[in-house]
Amino acid sequence: MRAFDGKKIVLASHNKGKLIEISALLAPFGIEVVSAGDLGFDEPEETESTFAGNARIKAHYAAQKSGLPALSDDSGIMVDALDGDPGVYTADWAETPNGRDYPMAMKKVWDLLEAKNAAEPRLAQFCCTLCLAWPDGHDEVFEGKVGGRLVWPMRGDLGFGFDPIFVPLGYDITFAEMDVAKKQAMSHRADAFAKFVNGPFKDLKK
Repeated sequence: MRAFDGKKIVLASHNKGKLIEISALLAPFGIEVVSAGDLGFDEPEETESTFAGNARIKAHYAAQKSGLPALSDDSGIMVDALDGDPGVYTADWAETPNGRDYPMAMKKVWDLLEAKNAAEPRLAQFCCTLCLAWPDGHDEVFEGKVGGRLVWPMRGDLGFGFDPIFVPLGYDITFAEMDVAKKQAMSHRADAFAKFVNGPFKDLKK
């Protein structure tokens, strides 16, 4: 496991929600986070069929473009009754000519579950893979998950993505109804990040 010894990381994403979360998670370590979007980088094509594969594409691309270590976050939701869909294609299911429409994507998932008469509880997992890549080509990968069930109609206006229909196990509110700090502490991203900071960042703990 390679230790991280810098003070700046490029987040290989144009997603402002992810930038806010990752910046908050890295702030205690004194790490500055700048996004690929802020640097004017385009987004590489994600051609892999796994979260780890796509995370590697994004992290290595940003590391090569910037000359700095780059962190990518590839995440999505896997629905048991849909054989793991939408999975790595979660964002694709929300794509429209005018940008991403997650309410539309959530309705599509729910309509498919209804068409299959899927049994309750309708289980799903949010999955997250973090990849930290260095300009020399080395990388480290960390995977996290959080399980839960899907509900309808959508509830809450916090969070983003599929949060309004996802109720984590042991709770009766959706991620979009949950206090942001509480969600961050138990999310799939937090699970992956805990493994991440106990790897390359373990010597930076305060």
